[in-house]
Amino acid sequence: MDEETDRPARPGDGQVSCARCGVVADGESAPVTWICSVENGRRQYFCEDCSRAHIRAIEGRLNSTWW
Repeated sequence: MDEETDRPARPGDGQVSCARCGVVADGESAPVTWICSVENGRRQYFCEDCSRAHIRAIEGRLNSTWW
């Protein structure tokens, strides 16, 4: 595969923020109550509130653009 992909965010690369609402996590890594999703080769994190609000869409494996 010759295509370039975005490098996923790793702990230590800075603060983690929710891809939906923008809330910033305390510390350098996402709390255990947050959800991590890989969409289009990019790692995205969702906070507990956004995850709970959209759990059916997440379980249905819909991309976050649909919810």
